[in-house]
Amino acid sequence: MDLRRLARLYFGLVLFGVSTALMVRSRLGLMSWSVFHEGLSLQTGLSMGLIVNLVGVVVLLAWIPLRQRPGLGTISNVVVIGLALDASLAVLPKVDPLGWRIALMTVGIILNGYATAAYITAGYGAGPRDGVTLGLAKITGLSIKRARMCVELGVLACGWLLGGAVGVGTILHALTIGPMMQAWMQVFARVDARISAARAQAPLEAGRA
Repeated sequence: MDLRRLARLYFGLVLFGVSTALMVRSRLGLMSWSVFHEGLSLQTGLSMGLIVNLVGVVVLLAWIPLRQRPGLGTISNVVVIGLALDASLAVLPKVDPLGWRIALMTVGIILNGYATAAYITAGYGAGPRDGVTLGLAKITGLSIKRARMCVELGVLACGWLLGGAVGVGTILHALTIGPMMQAWMQVFARVDARISAARAQAPLEAGRA
């Protein structure tokens, strides 16, 4: 087990929860799944983090007919993000000035792109929600892009009907998350390649010594 990648996995998951909390406190709109989670939280009275974890378990069960296999990252995703979200909401104060709310939204979106790339490139398995997209694409023949769009729009609509926050943050996240993820994933790929090359070179240099 690669401890460096393991650390990246959990750092990414914790940061994902923190970034979601920042967007919640901004009150300017959430990413689609978070709109759904907040809507359920408002309707049930349960904490948003607990809802994240419970929905993760339910979504994970949907992997069975979709023939997806969970990994360590998948299980960790179900547990860690919700805990990090609730912990962050407990310490982040509510703010009213619009400037501060815009700042929270902006930082939340940026950190979310980094966090997503971090836990995905760790290589310990897709998150439960990502796995549904991949499984749906596989059994329907849809492209991953179209399958993701169907899933995201579906949960966004349900979340909005339940009272979840839809706003400018929702739109900005949808428009920027792809490019940000791609950019950070390329950074992580270059770092991993350099580390792998250095590890491969080390025995050769030791042999010459």
